[in-house]
Formats: sequence, C-alpha cells, structure tokens
Amino acid sequence: MPSQSEPVTVLGAGAWGTTLAWMLAHEGHRVTLWARRPELADEIRRTRRNQAYRPEVQLPESVAVTADVAEAVGGAPLVIVAVPSRAVREVLTRAAPFVSPSALLLLAAKGIERGTGLRMSQVAAEVLGRAGGEGLAALSGPNLSEEIARGRPAAAVVAGPDSSARQKYQEILASPLFRVYTNCDIIGVELCGAFKNVIALAAGMSDGLEYGTNAKAALISRGLVEMAGLVVAGGGRAVTCWGLAGLGDLLATCHSSLSRNWTVGHLMGRGMSVDEAQRSVQGIAEGVQTTAAVVEAKGSLELPVAEVVYAVLYQHQAPAAASRRLMMRRWRDEAEAWSDFGVEPSR
Repeated sequence: MPSQSEPVTVLGAGAWGTTLAWMLAHEGHRVTLWARRPELADEIRRTRRNQAYRPEVQLPESVAVTADVAEAVGGAPLVIVAVPSRAVREVLTRAAPFVSPSALLLLAAKGIERGTGLRMSQVAAEVLGRAGGEGLAALSGPNLSEEIARGRPAAAVVAGPDSSARQKYQEILASPLFRVYTNCDIIGVELCGAFKNVIALAAGMSDGLEYGTNAKAALISRGLVEMAGLVVAGGGRAVTCWGLAGLGDLLATCHSSLSRNWTVGHLMGRGMSVDEAQRSVQGIAEGVQTTAAVVEAKGSLELPVAEVVYAVLYQHQAPAAASRRLMMRRWRDEAEAWSDFGVEPSR
C-alpha cells in the first residue's frame, strides 16, 4: 500500500508535471509544484488550475506552487523532474546547489540529450555528481497525461540501479488507478521511453498519408526491432522492450491523437513543415529532438526508420519519399538482426 503524507517536489508545471502533482496530492502526499515562469505559478496558486497545460484538473490547496527553485527543492527528500528533456540539464543545474545529497530523484522526462547522447538519468548524475546513479530512477510507460488526469487507469514502470529509489517511488506513485512496476534496467527503460517517440512520429506520418493499418503495423513492428537494437547497443536488456516502457508505450503513443509526437507526424504527413506542426500542438514533441540525438550518435548501428524520420525532420525530405526509401531497402531475412539479442536467425 502507498505511504501517506510524503513530501514530494515536482519540477515542471507542464501537462505531465501538473498531472503528477494532482495525482500525488489526491493520494494524500504533500506536494510542491515548481513552475519555471512566475506568472504561471501565480495563476495556478490563485485559480488552482493550470489553464495552459491541464485545465481540467483542479489542484487541491495541499499543493504548494512556487517559481523559486530553492524553495521547491531545498530539503526535499523526493524530487520528480518533469520538465522537457531539453531543459533537464539547465533546470537541474539551477537546482543542484539546493538538492539534498540524500534526496531521491525520479526522471519523468523521456528523451536523449542532443550533442551528448546522454539519457536523462545520466544528465542528472553528471550535474549532481552522482556517478553511480545513487538515488536516481526513471519513470516510463504508456502514460498519456490527459487520460490519467481524467481518472482512467494506467500502469508505469520505475527503473533504476538504486533499489531504495525505485521502491520508494513505486510506493508513493501507486494507487488503485495507477499501477507501478519496478525494473533494474534503467538503460533499457530510458532508451525505450525516448525512442518510442521517434517511431510515433513515423506512425503519425503514415496516418497523415493515409497509408492504412498494414503500413502502421509494419512500422511499429520494425520500430520495435530498432528499439531493441538501440537498447542492447546501449547496454540494456532486449526483454525490456517487450514491457511497459517499450511495447506498451509504443502502442499508446503510435495510436493516440493525445500523443504530441503522433500529432506532429500526422500533420507533417498532411503537408505541414516540422516547424508548422510543432507550433500547432500544445507542449513539446520530444521525438523531434530525440530523432536527431539518436541518429547523430548511432555510429554503425542500423536504424532505418529513425534515419528516414531524421531525413524528413532535418533534411526536408517529403514523408512519401521517405516511405519509398524504407520500402526499397535491400531484401533480408526478418530475423537477421535478432542474433544480436540472443535469438538464432532462421536458416
């Protein structure tokens, strides 16, 4: 059973951060929600609603709201980082002087840092000086925040090398409507959570081009193979890809109009540029930056779906031309890449 009245700080008052704050407060935890912009913090404090990102949620008075990062994290035993992945380093650098050495941190952002190729927990470890990942964990899974905010059931996974961190966050996040599993494979969980957004962009483009169910099913299936290749190359376990952070999140993100990544891909398939599509959605489609981070750091790893998504996003290739590029790749055995995951290819 979840513990009660745990003080928790949530860094980030976007859709996911606001939803997490509401969910934790609803289960009896004392929550401090940090917003980057003082005017947003003032509005949420005054109205108890985040009109910009999560207007359907009314935050209880037990949620303290601040734009002062020192006030938010100073002495906090539990900190959830729910800012966009591209802001994690900057926000944690600001927070670092005030974060207790014993604080447990949960990374709820799904992405890979462009330029370094680091996962979010690696960024946190570097900024906070926790080389061994002490007290760090990552949250992932099929967690469309609007559905959670509407009280619909969901499941997630908390992963990390520190058993105390992952078990504590399992304890405080679990509820009758939010089932939480633990996993020691933080590499696999984080890479799955980041890479599924790349495949969701491709799935959205396929839907925007009206290619139908067969094409999207093929994209998701082959995208899962690429995900496993990326995870194994990064030191994670292929089996993690069949769990909530991998296949679970992939299915949700590739099929839902609530997914910003699917939506951006869909709009691009309908003819919008990447900039136009991103301006049309509320919030950030993490897959746009993650695609660049993965492709630019992949080395000799073969990631054909990610590569064509990169060509559309950054090299101005039309989505229809990119799809033809995928269809005309060399013929191969379906299991050709599986030997890398310990499965013998067919003869």
